[in-house]
Amino acid sequence: MTDTVLVNARLADIEGKALGPSTTVHLKDGRIASIGQPAPEGIEQLDLGGRTLLPGLIDCHFHVVAHSLDLWSNVIAPDSLAALRAAKIMEQLLTNGFTTVRDLGGADIGLVRGVEDGLIDGPDLIICGKGLSMTGGHTDLRQRTDIRPDAMGWRLGNMGVIVDGVDEVRRACRKMLKEGARFIKVMANGGVASPNDPIESIQYSDAEIRAMVEEAENAGTYVSAHVYHDDAIRRCVKLGVKSLEHCNLISKETAELAAEAGCIAVPTLAAYEGLKLEGAALGLGPAEQAKVDIVRDKGIESLRIMREAGLPMAFGTDLLGPLRKYGGLEFELLAKVLSPAEILASATTIGARLCRQVGEIGVIAPGARANFIVVDGNPLDDITLLGRPEETVKAVIKNGRIVRGAVAEVH
Repeated sequence: MTDTVLVNARLADIEGKALGPSTTVHLKDGRIASIGQPAPEGIEQLDLGGRTLLPGLIDCHFHVVAHSLDLWSNVIAPDSLAALRAAKIMEQLLTNGFTTVRDLGGADIGLVRGVEDGLIDGPDLIICGKGLSMTGGHTDLRQRTDIRPDAMGWRLGNMGVIVDGVDEVRRACRKMLKEGARFIKVMANGGVASPNDPIESIQYSDAEIRAMVEEAENAGTYVSAHVYHDDAIRRCVKLGVKSLEHCNLISKETAELAAEAGCIAVPTLAAYEGLKLEGAALGLGPAEQAKVDIVRDKGIESLRIMREAGLPMAFGTDLLGPLRKYGGLEFELLAKVLSPAEILASATTIGARLCRQVGEIGVIAPGARANFIVVDGNPLDDITLLGRPEETVKAVIKNGRIVRGAVAEVH
């Protein structure tokens, strides 16, 4: 489609928490030309039949190279195989209504270009390159008895690279920014899936994280941090980190500090539910399962704390391997605390802020990208319907082109 009009579309007013009356949306050359204007004569018209038209959704925490929950198997896969696997994952994300995905470690410029060049029918990728991990940190997958040097870090299937010391941190940041990274990711705290770092472990020195922040700011961007523990979150906020991933163990005081500093949090509650349900069967060891319980038990409470502190939250899932099937559960978990309008904002306007594309994506407005999903039902009444895309998402439109489903043509 180069010039199309969508008719009988109902747009969601997040501020007003209601659907508007049926209207028209004129698409031209992949963007929104106008809203609510009479359809120009002679242009193709597609009738949405009064269905809800939403901006394409944004997942702000995903790893498209995480084909398996066995992270080592992802690492040792040939890059060509890792890319083919990632392409399939990306195609499914688009089918589910996500037209933009912020990748938090693994994806490279080749996958970005694959979408831009039409080789992959997937969401646009906002990449960080590799997550930066210190030796023994969250993406150091070597067991304690494995004394081999890390030689796998830059392979496509790996989510992180091991980098120690201020100079090497700077070099890694510059390398990734040069290769297309749109932000920098640091593993600043212990993690669930890594073997040697308890959740309470604080990772990297202040000087190393300051170097990451300086390099990111010099390039006009920001640092995102993997953090669970309150001490790790507070430290990152004070060091200038702007995107806070997970935050399950955050305190009221730290949440308020983060809000004042202009940070955005990305809770990823579905990841821990999926790991609780199937982690053991998929090979997660006893130590890792115990760490899942620590962060899972505090997840819902963290939402309340961050909401009351006024800390903005973007939508993210962080589901690896076969656990991706639980992505829709994130909407249900968020709905235990947040309103449908707040959750919809997290997956659209707030996500656009983290992707640094305000006005481009996550919004239906003249000049914005023509990225949409066509939905049966009203997500401002029941946001969980977005978690059942096979039932409720009738069409996905990206850059003005229907990439999934069908819309009736008006004759």
